Amino acid sequence: MALICANFSRIVEQLNPKNTILVTGATGLVGSQIIQMLDPTACKIIGLARNPPEYPGESLSNHPNDRPNDKIDWIQCDILDVVALEKALKGVTHVYHAAGLVSFDPKMKDQVMKINVEGTANVVNACIKNGVQKLLHVSSVAAIGEAKSAKNLIHEKLEWNDHGASDYGKSKYLGEIEVWRGLCEGLDAVVINPSIIIGAGDWNIGSTAMFKSVYDEFPWYTEGVHGFVDVEDVAKAAIDLMNSGVVGERFIINGANISYKFLFDLIADGFSKPRPGKKVTPLLAEFVWRIKYLKGKLTGKPSILNKNTARTALSICEYDNSKLKKVLPEFSFMPIKETVERTCNLLKEKYEL
Repeated sequence: MALICANFSRIVEQLNPKNTILVTGATGLVGSQIIQMLDPTACKIIGLARNPPEYPGESLSNHPNDRPNDKIDWIQCDILDVVALEKALKGVTHVYHAAGLVSFDPKMKDQVMKINVEGTANVVNACIKNGVQKLLHVSSVAAIGEAKSAKNLIHEKLEWNDHGASDYGKSKYLGEIEVWRGLCEGLDAVVINPSIIIGAGDWNIGSTAMFKSVYDEFPWYTEGVHGFVDVEDVAKAAIDLMNSGVVGERFIINGANISYKFLFDLIADGFSKPRPGKKVTPLLAEFVWRIKYLKGKLTGKPSILNKNTARTALSICEYDNSKLKKVLPEFSFMPIKETVERTCNLLKEKYEL
């Protein structure tokens, strides 16, 4: 797949005020941030969501710089509804596909596959049918192959191997396949693969649940390493890539490779809570996740700690973001400490902590 260098005429074309930009998953963590960063004076913006805001004049989040979304057209639509989706994309020139389901709960496998694979196929088909100029698909580093050893950085060209991969990872990989299929059918598309996204979303689900866990003084930590990135950086990279001439490529969006221990300590400090003090060994992890899983079964509140998340938290996965920096040389990532501090403050305001 060729990397087509950005050119001025194409950028001007995509910033044309006559363009209509649609964002799927527009109330989610990434989708809402993209909505906030798009300029409603430069183009028409449509937010697609299963449950759009009840009061369109309100902001999507608690960020003090967020503008109200009264200049956004909202459409209630499920990406699994083919007819409604094709209707929603009529007249749309550019699509950010940020809708998806993040879950590592085995009970959610069928739903994860349906939304992340079938839903993405529906979006791709609707884009092709309506002559959309460009699609930006929000995937995940979970869809990228593994490095041969912990000493090697994970990069975009690693060969996919579903051995040991989570159902979520498989769903994101298969979703990407649908995007590449669309590319072969004439749709200009680009894919971003964010690492673990940090932002003030719903702290009962997704990556933001880590903040609730630390706030609730969950005492365990691991020395596993993973990539983390500010949600604002993900949205900024998405917009910059959409406004470039780049098509047919995927990009890891990763701000920093740090240990979970370091991250949890930052979160604890941000909430003025005690830092987790009990180190999890591989053997202990197998025990703890089972206890948490059984507790979730009894209470009806699934824990973020399960077989997949426990083992991931112990592994060392470091991601290479150099490809993005080559294409967007002026791009810079928010320091992880600043990201965590801001997110803690926003969550304290959001949940009146």
